[in-house]
Amino acid sequence: MNELPLTITEAAAWLRDGRTTSVALTTAMQARADALDPVLGTYLSRCDEAALAAAERADADLASGRDRGPLLGVPVGIKDILATDDCPTTAQSLVLDPAWGDQGDATAVARLRDAGAVVTGKTSTMEFAIGLPDPEKPFPVPRNPWLTSAWAGGSSSGTASGVSAGMFLGGIGTDTGGSIRMPSALCGITGLKPTWGRVPKAGVVPLASTLDHVGPMARSARDCALLLSAMAGYDPSDPCSADVPVTDYVAALDGTLAGLRIGVEREHHTRAPMVDPVAAERFEDAVQMLEKAGASVVEITMDLWEAVNEATIVTTFAEAFAVHRRNLQTRWSDYGSFTRTMVATGAFYTANDYVQAQRVRQAGRQEIAKLLADVDVIAGLTVGAGAPPVEGLDFASTLLLPVFTAVWDGLGLPTVSVPVGFTDAGLPVGMQLSAGAWNEALVLRVADAYQQLTDWHLALPPVLA
Repeated sequence: MNELPLTITEAAAWLRDGRTTSVALTTAMQARADALDPVLGTYLSRCDEAALAAAERADADLASGRDRGPLLGVPVGIKDILATDDCPTTAQSLVLDPAWGDQGDATAVARLRDAGAVVTGKTSTMEFAIGLPDPEKPFPVPRNPWLTSAWAGGSSSGTASGVSAGMFLGGIGTDTGGSIRMPSALCGITGLKPTWGRVPKAGVVPLASTLDHVGPMARSARDCALLLSAMAGYDPSDPCSADVPVTDYVAALDGTLAGLRIGVEREHHTRAPMVDPVAAERFEDAVQMLEKAGASVVEITMDLWEAVNEATIVTTFAEAFAVHRRNLQTRWSDYGSFTRTMVATGAFYTANDYVQAQRVRQAGRQEIAKLLADVDVIAGLTVGAGAPPVEGLDFASTLLLPVFTAVWDGLGLPTVSVPVGFTDAGLPVGMQLSAGAWNEALVLRVADAYQQLTDWHLALPPVLA
């Protein structure tokens, strides 16, 4: 099952030296999905015929010398809250009007197609990218390739599971409170939440408009750089899109961290309950590896961490309720139980609560700006434990899961999660790296330098054994 390229970078080389074709690669990954998806619940829908047609076009382009770049002919999965021409868009919900997805490809999807990527299908998520799996609804529960009785994380879980299990080589996720980075950490892959406004949200089902981010997920930071290069850039159809020049993300990956100062944020994961000591050890090992790559390490403290985290939660629920208020009144039972409970929480926040949350977020940005005047990148744990069991997954169990992602959504800053090892139970652990606005190239550079010295991102889960 493993005689396939592991990364987009590797696949691009194979496609150009004749070791494989896009049709052969796509067919093999479809066969892998046939075998593994019934167990993992990665896909909500597959577009096999359209994918093979796109693969044929990619092979024809390469044969004729029309090389559109390293994504040409590479299979990718799309989280099912982004509209696509050739697969239905459901947001994993009975509530979303099926006609919503008829608007054409979301901008990020269209840009991947323009770069030659082969869209294999729509990946499972949490309903409307919030909540938890509801087994009473007719949708798959995404499971973890490292332990199929464990959760793949929320809410870009299908994309994370599919990359980890080799059903496709990269894909799109979204991140409002950690939904790219959390499943990436739990499934042992790399995921990047760009700066808010870097990747357009046109054609994406909204959750919380001031927090929603679209970003790449893949095995390696280099692969994420390739995907981001295609997706990033201004889109006038998205009022949240920023007209900021796009960096050459791949050119920034020089393998060295000489002269960089890494601020290490330990206070919150060292005092948080339920952090696995082994996960904390893996993080410390990773920090030492950053020093080996040439960086200097500085311990820092973010005084407003808890306040910004709470402000991000208030903002999420308030903005989500604004989106779903009418449907909650008329279609309560069509929502999954966890989703409706979480979204309805927004009804209890006042305008004063919401305004105060925005003030706290701004104060947090000011604090981080001061910290980033002294350090280049901030490192911390993504999740302080391995993936929890699917059985019995509920609010109580997820509240106990030590997740450290939401603050960076509230601040809107680029943050990448990279795998840094495993717990004693053999479950992946991730480290997140954050920098100032529009500095995706910098966090990807640090992540790539780390991955040039380690191979955690290339480890294969047991389902591929």
